[in-house]
Amino acid sequence: QVRLVESGGGLVQAGGSLRLSCAASISIFSADAISWYRQAPGKQRELVASTPHGSTATYVEAVKDRFTISRDYPQNTVYLQMNSLKPEDTAVYYCNVDFRNINYWGQGTQVTVSS
Repeated sequence: QVRLVESGGGLVQAGGSLRLSCAASISIFSADAISWYRQAPGKQRELVASTPHGSTATYVEAVKDRFTISRDYPQNTVYLQMNSLKPEDTAVYYCNVDFRNINYWGQGTQVTVSS
């Protein structure tokens, strides 16, 4: 069983920054891919950023040049640095780990950006 614990969400003004953390109960070096998704009220969950093992990170167009996904292997933690936040970034953000062809999800962390 893989456990993921997200943290770092909160309320921030437009233009501000937040850093989300996702602490994993496994060695993230072993994960095939680690991603961040988000789900805004009334909308489907969407992929925001992904870091496949051994490959370059990818981002949805809406967050390119503002968000950065990174891995801290010794801490088994994945981060999502979010800069220049916009009200449309408001959503619940979820960490996802693809480990041995099984997807695991965290409980989500709320990010609210005020205008």
